[in-house]
Parts: sequence; C-alpha cells; structure tokens
Amino acid sequence: MTRRRWIADAWTSTTATLTGEQAAHLARVLRAEPGQVFDVVAGGFLHRAEITSVGDGEVVFELHEELESDAALPLHLLLAVFKFDHMEWAIEKATELGVGRITPVVARRTEKHLAQAAAKRAERWRRIALEASKQSRRTTIPEIADPAGLKQALEAEKSPTRILLSETEQATSLAVALASAPEGDLALAIGPEGGWTAEEMALFTDHQWRPVTLGPRILRAETAAIAAIAIVSSHR
Repeated sequence: MTRRRWIADAWTSTTATLTGEQAAHLARVLRAEPGQVFDVVAGGFLHRAEITSVGDGEVVFELHEELESDAALPLHLLLAVFKFDHMEWAIEKATELGVGRITPVVARRTEKHLAQAAAKRAERWRRIALEASKQSRRTTIPEIADPAGLKQALEAEKSPTRILLSETEQATSLAVALASAPEGDLALAIGPEGGWTAEEMALFTDHQWRPVTLGPRILRAETAAIAAIAIVSSHR
C-alpha cells in the first residue's frame, strides 16, 4: 500500500514537524499515534518517517532513510492574471504537472478589478499549490511569486530559454522551439484573455523571448497553460 505523504512545516536533520491544518487533520481525523509510519517531505527531500509525538497542533516525526523522488520540472511559468476561478485551476494543474515556479503577471489586458485584487490572492494560490503538491505526491512545492507587472517580471527573468505563447505566431510550434533549445531552465509566458498588446509584445522582443504557437485553435489561457506544460514535460 502507498503510504500517505506529508510536507513538513519545519525540520532538522533528524526530525520533521507538522503544524496548523496538517497537524490537526493528522491528529484529529486520522487519529495519528506514535509509531505510525508515513512519507514526509522535509527540505525538498523525501523520507520514510515515524511519528514520535502527537500534541496540540503539532505532530513530530523522526526521519529515517531518504527515498527516491522526482525532481521538479525546470520550468518558470509566467501566467497573466485572469478570472480567479480559472486561475486557481491552472495553478493547481500546473503544480500537479511539476512546474517549478509560477509568477502571476498583471498584463495590460488583465481586468482592472482582478489586477487590484491579485496581491491579496497570492497566499490562497500558495495554499492551492501546497495541497496540489501533496495530492500529486510531489517532493517540492512550486514557488508562487507575488504578482508583478510584465516589465518587472521580464527584467528579473534569467532562464536561458524564454518562450512566449503568441496568437500572432503561425510558423514556429512550441515543440519545434523546444527541440532546438539548450538543456536547463526554461521560462514560458501565457497571456491574458484578449492576448498581449503590441507594446507588451515589443517588451518580449527586447528581452529575447521567442514567440511560438500551439496550433490553429484559440485556447483559453488555462487550457493553453496546461497543454504547453505537458509539451515541455515530454521534451524535458
């Protein structure tokens, strides 16, 4: 039977601790007791771990042997902010597919009320990524950055391969671009509903991003994100 997996809130070289909602669920719902064994992710490493104490709001494990685990996909997703229910779905599924980092981007065509509320949503997006990481048995939680403007996000990007999904690009597919790209980190930008403006496209050009297409169909932003991540995963 596959052991249930938890992601530690705190750890040392020999112990891991769950607090808050995770500890409450383990203690009250699952009736955890000392001696029970689970898989625990601590500091990005997966261990077999044995419960040593169950207290009020805290469950402590002793870490045993390190277990084999998959690495995160070396992909930084720049995701333009769009309708929050669709955005949350995209973050959840991107996490399940192994994305390493996600930066929400406030684009020119991001709806005004969404742009204004995005900063307050960041913690919720991080909780969604945490829960999706546990559900998909990841050993790392993707970094969810605070929302940023496009210029700021592009200036901070250091990935050697930078790919932009563009509705105006017809010739170069994502698969073709990946086939000629070097190994290593990759950044992928997904635009908002309505696409990037001409000024934003010029910014991407100035920062050496390569426009690509996913094909002839016009996809919703969240659909495009998941399709693109799956293609990247198959190449990396």
